[in-house]
Amino acid sequence: MQPAAQPKSIQILSVSTIAFTVCFAVWTIFAIIGIRIGQELGLSETEFGLMVGTPILTGSLTRIALGIWADRYGGRVVFTATMLAAALATYLLAYAHTYPQMLLAGLGVGIAGGAFAVGVPYVSRFFPAERQGMALGVFGAGNVGAAVTKFLAPFVLVAYGWQTVAEVWAAALVIMAIIFWFTTEDDPVTVERRRSGVKAKSAWLELEPLKNVQVWRFSLYYFFVFGAFVALALWLPKYLINVYGLDIRTAGTIAAFFSVPASIFRAYGGHLSDVYGARRILNWTFLVSVAATFLLSYPPTDYTVHSTHGPVTFHIEMGLVTFTVAVFILGFFMALGKAAVYKHIPVYYPNNVGAVGGLVGMIGGLGGFVLPIFFGLLLDLTGLWTSCFMALFLIVSGSLIWMTVSVRQMERSAASKELGDLPPFPEMQGMPKPKRAARSSEAVLTDWRPEDSGFWAEKGRRIARRNLWISIPSLLLSFAIWQVWSVVVAKLPLVGFTFTTDQLFWLAALPGLSGATLRIFYSFMVPIFGGRLWTTLATWSLIIPALGIGYAVQNPDTPYVVLLILALLCGFGGGNFASSMANISFFFPKAEKGNALALNAGLGNLGVSVVQFVVPLAITAGMFGWLGGDPAMVKDAAGESAPLWLQNAGFFFVPFIALSAFAAWFGMNDIASAKASFSEQAVIFQRKHNWIMCWLYTGCFGSFIGYSAGFPLLTKILFPEVNVLQLAFLGPLVGALSRSGTGWLADKYGGARVTIAAFTLMTIGVAGVLWFIGVKDQPGAFAGFFGSFLLLFFATGVGNASTFQMIPAIMSKEMVRLMPNADPETRRQQGEREAAAITGFTSAIAAFGAFFIPKSYGSSIAMTGGPEAALWAFLIFYVSCIALTWFVYARRGGLLYDVEHARRASIRTSVAK
Repeated sequence: MQPAAQPKSIQILSVSTIAFTVCFAVWTIFAIIGIRIGQELGLSETEFGLMVGTPILTGSLTRIALGIWADRYGGRVVFTATMLAAALATYLLAYAHTYPQMLLAGLGVGIAGGAFAVGVPYVSRFFPAERQGMALGVFGAGNVGAAVTKFLAPFVLVAYGWQTVAEVWAAALVIMAIIFWFTTEDDPVTVERRRSGVKAKSAWLELEPLKNVQVWRFSLYYFFVFGAFVALALWLPKYLINVYGLDIRTAGTIAAFFSVPASIFRAYGGHLSDVYGARRILNWTFLVSVAATFLLSYPPTDYTVHSTHGPVTFHIEMGLVTFTVAVFILGFFMALGKAAVYKHIPVYYPNNVGAVGGLVGMIGGLGGFVLPIFFGLLLDLTGLWTSCFMALFLIVSGSLIWMTVSVRQMERSAASKELGDLPPFPEMQGMPKPKRAARSSEAVLTDWRPEDSGFWAEKGRRIARRNLWISIPSLLLSFAIWQVWSVVVAKLPLVGFTFTTDQLFWLAALPGLSGATLRIFYSFMVPIFGGRLWTTLATWSLIIPALGIGYAVQNPDTPYVVLLILALLCGFGGGNFASSMANISFFFPKAEKGNALALNAGLGNLGVSVVQFVVPLAITAGMFGWLGGDPAMVKDAAGESAPLWLQNAGFFFVPFIALSAFAAWFGMNDIASAKASFSEQAVIFQRKHNWIMCWLYTGCFGSFIGYSAGFPLLTKILFPEVNVLQLAFLGPLVGALSRSGTGWLADKYGGARVTIAAFTLMTIGVAGVLWFIGVKDQPGAFAGFFGSFLLLFFATGVGNASTFQMIPAIMSKEMVRLMPNADPETRRQQGEREAAAITGFTSAIAAFGAFFIPKSYGSSIAMTGGPEAALWAFLIFYVSCIALTWFVYARRGGLLYDVEHARRASIRTSVAK
């Protein structure tokens, strides 16, 4: 950098840092005013955590988009617009009165948190690489805005009320936006782009670096050093008030002893990263944080030691002074870690600082949203205020382990050749090396050409179908284990468990959350490990939750947290769908892919119906004798005592899991050409159709699995006189059969048009459910309610098949545009790889419906007294899916219009002949 330009850079950095400080002060405003709002509205700990975390959610999710816009349009204009938008939302917050209004206003306030993703690319462009760590550390010190809010907001709140705090903070944002606009200038990259007339590259290309695992590893680090910082900044005032009995002003002041070092020392962390290296700083950050969170997580405990002189009792508890010192140290090292993470980004990704910085910032910000809610949930479940630090201890320990393993792998990779040349023992040096003969395996298909009609007729179809029919029972068992809690939760009160309705909904919803999360990883496993090995391992993993449930439900004293863990482990079954569908997609040609995937998924989906039909029967018989344990005596419909073996809900599936796992290992194949690394598959994150299909498939499969998980408990609440477990299996059965039996519709008429028809039926089904809930006390209301849900299940099955038929058709056509110079076979293989990855990834995103639909019911009932609000949200979502499918794919000029109409025309021609 030229010396003359340096003062201007310092001015830009100074003004940007002050602007970010104001934005951060607004972003964390609920840390103070939320306490008063929570008292006025009588919120639970979980509701308080959700309200405090809502602005953090918006500020996190907007970071990628704002970072990309800053790269494309310049940070100056985007930063100013961000501050003005956040100011308007913060001002309107003062006029919110109900809890839903607070949540809505909080979403707008959160825009202020996205300013960080704008400032990183903007500020970094004014400094050379050797000074960017220091510059970004100074800019990031704007986190001290959280301490500003904690120092000043309590005094304004006590004197004038929380509404005045919102109005004053909004005015500060407007003033800062004006100052920023008139005291800064466009960054050099934006100026040069405008001068030369070069257009900014596509936003999709901005996302290209996100395929690197390294970016996601940095994101986890930032989830702790920044996300946990935001979460604690929001949580500590309430913690101090309840644990140490402080008033709000004192609590805010002491909480600032965490926020201040966690902010202002970020600049020092940038300097240390420039001098000593970011990796070393991160290592020290994690080591000290592990120790600090361990000490902070220790709850007040009484010990009794039985000595020869009698019992000796002593008490261990962290006092206020020790606590303040510990959080100061934790905050200090978090500040160093935040700077160290962002030191890497402009160095490794100089042309994508906005996108990469936005993603890392988004994941970190999501920590600030998720963790306060999780803290509240842990407090509700355990009753321990220190449980929040227990969670942070696990997160930072995982980060430290992942970083250590990654560094070791990198070092071993660098020395792999030299190490590989060494013999197994020192005594063998100088001896001749043994020769190894390569062994061929019949399980690996080195020649696989499904589009070659001769090859397909001769042996391809036979092999593909064998793999399909072995995959189906494995997938069916996976769905059964995934959804077993939908049946078990309805029976827990009968065998002595005393849980609230909200706790039961959590047990029904958590398998959906973990299963959907695991699908993201399972989506990429088949090309890395091979379909045969991964299907075998994934099937064996189902044994863990099956046995765990069998033992846990036998004792009503089993802690709720154990049942929560088992519910999360049932997500193994949900994750298997992504890898199973990706695996089968490689075996079939395009002409049969839609039907093959429909059979695999549809008959696999039958596991939901199987579990809801078989488990109510299995738990009435002692089929495992003394091995299965004793039954619980419960009252039957006639009021008489009857034995109930609820443990059979898990034990019943164990032998079938073992048989299916053996069948997968000895009967399935790997396809050599389907091998690909994660980075090769991660190209799908650049494909806009990947994200569009995520939206559409969430409407189809997310609805199917969410309704399956939530229907039994919802019906029991709305129609308590109905024995719902005798009917619950019918909905998933209809959905699974319609999926497996309607795949040919999409092959014949086109996936886009069938998808529109499916969403139309789903809209009608939700309208019917709403109508019959409104008249639920009238005769025949349940019949109408149940019939509307059956229509919904049927439509989801049709849509599940048609959307998966669309994916290979979309990528086949896209390959012509993306790879114009490649030969047809290369385009086919690349298209199949991407279609398989998209198939798995969309199923991962859609599976979150298994969590959000039951949880939406519970939240809607808790907030409004009924499930109608959740159902109206579902209906609006389906309408958006209809519009999106028609506009992008089905209309004249849409991507699939020519393909589907050409197929239909060829069918008419063949019929006419």
